Amino acid sequence: MTGYPDFNYPAFNAEAALLRLSSNVVYNPAEYPHDGPLEEFPIREAFDEYCNFICRIATHMVMLKGWEKSVGARAEHALALAVGVEIIYS
Repeated sequence: MTGYPDFNYPAFNAEAALLRLSSNVVYNPAEYPHDGPLEEFPIREAFDEYCNFICRIATHMVMLKGWEKSVGARAEHALALAVGVEIIYS
């Protein structure tokens, strides 16, 4: 998430690890493969992949603290609501 140290990846990774302990299938945007600097992250390609996961696979979505400040997270939230994915606020 823009504006957070390391784009808030430590929080994404910690939440994903907890969810996986309970055998959940997790799509963690912080794990999207990218070799360059975070400032050059391929947002369109990553968002395409993540939106497909939300529409086709996800049953739940966890929103991290501060998600309201992220344009991408707000879009993901709206998509989840539109397709009936249950949202959990951490």
